[in-house]
Amino acid sequence: MTHSTLASRRLALRPVALAVALIAAGGCALAQAQAAASAEASLPAVTVSASGLQLGAGDMTTPVTVLEGDELVRRREATLGETLSSEPGITGSHFGAGASRPIIRGMDGPRVRVLSDGAELHDASTISPDHAVVSEPMLATQIEVLRGPSALVYGNGAVGGVVNVLDGKVPTAIPQKGYEGSAELRANTGAREGAGALSLTGGAGNLAVHVEGVARDAGDYRVGKGWAPEGEATRKVPGSFNRTDTGSVGLSWVGEQGYLGAAYTRQTAKYGLPGHNHSFEGCHTHGNHLHCGAHAGEDDGHDHEDHDHGDVPVVDLRSERFDVRGELRNPFAGFSALRLRAGVTDYAHDEVEDGAVSTTFKNKAYDIRVELLHEPIAGFKGVVGLQTSQRKFSAEGEEAYVEPTVTRKVGLFVLEEYRLGNWRFEGALRHDRQTAEAQTTGIERSHNGTSASLGAVWRFTPGYQVGTSFTRASRAPSAEELYARGLHMATSTYERGNADLRSETSQNIDVSLKKTSGDTTFGVSVFHNKVNHYIYGRTLDALDGLQLLQYSQANATFTGIEGQVRQALTRHLGITLFADTVRAKLDGGGNLPRIPATRAGLRLDANWAAWEGQVEWVQVARQNRVADFETATPGYGMLNLGAAYNGKLANGSPWQLYVKGANLTDRLAYAHTSFIKTAAPLMGRNITVGVKVAF
Repeated sequence: MTHSTLASRRLALRPVALAVALIAAGGCALAQAQAAASAEASLPAVTVSASGLQLGAGDMTTPVTVLEGDELVRRREATLGETLSSEPGITGSHFGAGASRPIIRGMDGPRVRVLSDGAELHDASTISPDHAVVSEPMLATQIEVLRGPSALVYGNGAVGGVVNVLDGKVPTAIPQKGYEGSAELRANTGAREGAGALSLTGGAGNLAVHVEGVARDAGDYRVGKGWAPEGEATRKVPGSFNRTDTGSVGLSWVGEQGYLGAAYTRQTAKYGLPGHNHSFEGCHTHGNHLHCGAHAGEDDGHDHEDHDHGDVPVVDLRSERFDVRGELRNPFAGFSALRLRAGVTDYAHDEVEDGAVSTTFKNKAYDIRVELLHEPIAGFKGVVGLQTSQRKFSAEGEEAYVEPTVTRKVGLFVLEEYRLGNWRFEGALRHDRQTAEAQTTGIERSHNGTSASLGAVWRFTPGYQVGTSFTRASRAPSAEELYARGLHMATSTYERGNADLRSETSQNIDVSLKKTSGDTTFGVSVFHNKVNHYIYGRTLDALDGLQLLQYSQANATFTGIEGQVRQALTRHLGITLFADTVRAKLDGGGNLPRIPATRAGLRLDANWAAWEGQVEWVQVARQNRVADFETATPGYGMLNLGAAYNGKLANGSPWQLYVKGANLTDRLAYAHTSFIKTAAPLMGRNITVGVKVAF
């Protein structure tokens, strides 16, 4: 055994070792609790809007991540996936610089629901990883991530989790001084990016108006040492640029019992699609095999030997959305609140090649969600609701691999809680019906699903709590999984749907242990998710880098652990150990594709006077548990730094100057979750500088 092989095996952390490390750290902290009791300082309470009952993070039966304030400012990146990718249990799909969707505990796509203040976003990001999420992180006031299917009140398809992005585009209150807002400017070196954001709310009497906007211009980004595209002398990823403009205007009527408002949001974006291979044009199937050459006596006009890539295609995106939000407190006897969320979305993007539109994707949708919170009945407090939506999706052009479809959904749900001493119990029930109709062939498939969850939180001693939940959730197949058929060059796949797919059913158990006060704080969660009839793209054949994906079903199991432990060393210094791992395999043998690798990290944080900073090392293990036709991905380590100075203007308004350095050792790193991991590695050394002012 060579020294390099031995070293790589030592770096490749295994789930059992990781579990022992985290549980041991938690156990040590538990043993030290009484000794540290005199110095205890509790973590600040955070309200989780997506909980359905406006619960604090400490009341949740399953782990929740909440980014807000200065922490959110430091974590924000150009995409939602990259913004959340450093949180335990969360990674990103990573498709260059313009598109990255959150992956939670190894699950992505339609299994992770992305919300805008409780209302579902209707873009095309669940259809393919090269499609952007139309949510702007620089305009977010808070981002909440609920792991696992615990948030089934937002849809039984969200078996992976829910990401709720809160914003201020619909005002809910009149500013005390008549106006309030913020402005931010930032720039980085890795992509020579410049970005600016402005948010302003004003009001008088019962009317409030809000305007906000973001402009971003980033060039092709530079990757770590040791990589360069074929025939190029640069380390920049061709076509990894990203230019985005987002604007919104909202108006609300605010009264003593609540508010009712509306907002219009428009986003335009242009970003490249790295890794696009023109040599696949004309490829087709013969049974379960790919054929990319000409038939006898034919010439398809393509040189498959040279793989002529041509110009990198560009996504030209435009999205318009109208939102209506409202809340009425004490609407009538027995009920404490009535909430409304509704939206209409008109989304489209063109994929432009050599100056001409090759494919156009359109998604027109509406969604309505109504919730009623009832007063306690025999000690039970809860919410009942109705949710309905319709999505008309179409694709026209060279890569129209999914025929036009109309998907209609309707769901009824109820969530109840009961508190008894140091215990909190929670139960939820939801029933959904989905109809997906293919417009060209006329094929229609309907699926019904009932989901339920039970959970409990026990605060067994001050500052400590244990939570557990069991969820049985059903997910209907998406229109793309049912009806896809054709070449998808962005992901180098030929996709075939299956109109006979059944609903998948997951049975998830989650156990967590938390300590929220004292010099030592921690949160550790273990989960086991068994999914019957799991739907996935099974690779049947591969030819010259092109894969034939058949949407198939098989029983699968996801098992993992995630968490972090922080120890305060002094009043101004602390150290944190964080890690996560997930093992996803088919019960009949084999692994699922693009599952995140195990990772662990160590972070040192400091604060003094108006200064704060941190330095961290993140180690990602080699991922060699791969599916058929999938290649292993080497591990890597990254050094990151951050610092911020907080001040106040003469009028008392706060401002912050921040700098952060990512991948300071300029390490070449690949994301195993990405379809284009070798064509678009992760960004190399990158320094970001920004300033934010609130007024």
